[in-house]
Amino acid sequence: MTKAELDNRKILPLEDSWYRRVKEKLDGIAKPLDGLGKFEYLIAQIGAIEKTTKISIQKKAVLVMCADNGVVEEQVSQSGKEVTLAVAKAMGVNNSSVGKMAAVAGVDVIPVDIGIDTDELIPGVLPRKVTKGTKNFAKEPAMTEEEVLKAIETGIQLVQQCHREGYEILATGEMGIGNTTTSTAVAAALLDLEVEQVTGKGAGLTDEALKRKCRVIEEAIEKYSLRDADAFTILKTVGGLDIAGLTGVFIGAAIEQIPVVIDGVISAVAALLAETLCKGAVNYMIPSHKSRELAETAIMKKLHLDPVLDADMALGEGTGAVMMMSLLDVALGVYLQGASFANFEIEQYKRYEE
Repeated sequence: MTKAELDNRKILPLEDSWYRRVKEKLDGIAKPLDGLGKFEYLIAQIGAIEKTTKISIQKKAVLVMCADNGVVEEQVSQSGKEVTLAVAKAMGVNNSSVGKMAAVAGVDVIPVDIGIDTDELIPGVLPRKVTKGTKNFAKEPAMTEEEVLKAIETGIQLVQQCHREGYEILATGEMGIGNTTTSTAVAAALLDLEVEQVTGKGAGLTDEALKRKCRVIEEAIEKYSLRDADAFTILKTVGGLDIAGLTGVFIGAAIEQIPVVIDGVISAVAALLAETLCKGAVNYMIPSHKSRELAETAIMKKLHLDPVLDADMALGEGTGAVMMMSLLDVALGVYLQGASFANFEIEQYKRYEE
């Protein structure tokens, strides 16, 4: 894929008629109007994506992009890059947090080595390595244009493969030490935010280390003049291979017309990049939870999305998105199997809005 091909990607809009049909079916179920709250809109959105009132999200997967980040050299994380490999190995045998949760939720976990700094072939992890981690953006741009494009294309291709295999909904996840630094840097530059206002402690930092993390991000934004740069340049300069791969997943989901669930701040940054690069991609995205990371609130506001869960989560790996899939299943149980007002011989509620 070339940059021109990426720029010329067209995303099909959703048809309002399918929203209305699904909402009419929801209104005919014996419950208060809009009784399922946000889930009623999300069910209608999925119906519009699938172009049917007979909605199905039975076959599910979470795509987890794993990659290392050169900026960890700046001591912006409590852990070293060896943890990325260790957790990826656990994912490969479904022994990480997302594996345990996905087993309960009926979700397949597809971990992807898109940029782990190792020569190992990890059992159970798809080998899609673009390069062995990014460069340290404090010293030089994190990626080349070719590396970014390859990572995005990899994400798109993975969605296309999942579509061919019959998956009906996807979730996004990631693993990569240092990626709250890369994601915050992208968000701060792309949304022109004050770095200190949107930078969190990630997996855990001292106050002094947090100040260092903020300084590294701010200096990079100033060094590369990123507040005046386009989204692709920002991603290339201070982003990560996991973020680029997830950007491709969101774009691929819109191309293939599959609903895709956003996890925490890292995947939210990828969602924002996907929408910025390919307008209309957001219509295929489903928010999951409100991340503890500060930048996520600003991203959701920009995308006009409203996370459903507010549980102070910061686990990563796609765990919040997998939880959301379980809730969607529960809500769909009402939509697909709920009794009608006629079953109870009572009059259906009417809408009185002007």
